[in-house]
Amino acid sequence: MSKSKVIGSTLIIAGTTIGAGMLALPIASAGIGFGTSLLIMVVLWALMSYTALIMVELHQHADSDATLHTLAKQILGSKGKWVASFAMLFLFYSLCAAYIAGGGAQFGERISQFTNIELSPMVGTILFTIIVASVVTLGTASVDKVNRTLFLLKLIAMATVLVFLAPNVTESYLLSMPIQQGLIVAAIPVIFTSFGFHGSIPAIVKYLDGNTRSLRTAIIIGSAIPLIIYVFWQLVTLGVVSQSSLLENQGLSALINTLAATVNESNLTNTIGIFADLALLTSFLGVSLGLFEFLGDSIKSKTTKDTRVITALITFLPPMGFALFYPQGFIMALGYAAIALAILAIFLPIVMAKKVRSTQTEAAEGYRVFGGQMGLGVCFSFGVMIVVAQVLITVGVLPALG
Repeated sequence: MSKSKVIGSTLIIAGTTIGAGMLALPIASAGIGFGTSLLIMVVLWALMSYTALIMVELHQHADSDATLHTLAKQILGSKGKWVASFAMLFLFYSLCAAYIAGGGAQFGERISQFTNIELSPMVGTILFTIIVASVVTLGTASVDKVNRTLFLLKLIAMATVLVFLAPNVTESYLLSMPIQQGLIVAAIPVIFTSFGFHGSIPAIVKYLDGNTRSLRTAIIIGSAIPLIIYVFWQLVTLGVVSQSSLLENQGLSALINTLAATVNESNLTNTIGIFADLALLTSFLGVSLGLFEFLGDSIKSKTTKDTRVITALITFLPPMGFALFYPQGFIMALGYAAIALAILAIFLPIVMAKKVRSTQTEAAEGYRVFGGQMGLGVCFSFGVMIVVAQVLITVGVLPALG
């Protein structure tokens, strides 16, 4: 296997993982401190890497171009395919709702800043959605061209922000302890969502011709890169602003303004704002394209007409409606996305692995992830904990974040 393909696959996994969820990390971690958030991030990275390796094990028993849905149908039957499809739609819609809620407010502020035209949050949200919807409806090629430029600009903006903030880190801020035990559990679903990359695994398996060694390298390193970047991001955000200030200024816009005001650097507000805009925009483009294509394939199978406009309406109207009713719902929507991600990235792989292993002998199965039944059981327990945590937040037992 060529090193170029392995490196490319590694970067695809890293790029898929690093997105707008990164912006939610300081908000979710405000009440638990850097040390606790670091521990949670490492555990969740290990969990997601492990279940990704389970996916590699499963792909040995499927066609090289098998998607998660076809894999679920092949191993678990039609019910498995429907569960995978429902979870995928739930995940896509939740993420789109989060990105519109966060990006719409940011877009309105940016227009006002550069043009002196005051836009209401509702108008900003609608315009932001229309612009992205137009690019996605034109096709994958247009998204690719726009995304390449935006991704490069995002990396430059992120590096600039880290350089600006790093000299202002205060050690005492990093030593802050959780102010409430419930906040530790409440932060888990949001942080968990920031490590989702499993949707890209089928494409990587096909690209690397199912080579197990190359896939393991790409997954472990590709998922570790975001972990390292997240650690630095948490260092410069939780280390620059006091815990009390972070808790008083919840929400994405408030976080950006608080960071800039604390450092007292005139250009930092714009730089952080641009980075946040680009992170939301690139994530929104990728996720909405996936949802658009998923829905488009379903509609095309039932009609021969060009249905791109109809598909666009079905893709973007529901999450935009959520964002209009819950303009501060960025963190809330990411929390709901965690439920769907737990189904897709934890429960389905574990159930499929148990089914496949029960019908395979040790000698004939090829690659098998270490840990055996205990490993599967531990991962399943973590998945249950993530879902239960979000349910408890929804019913008000645990504190809501953001």
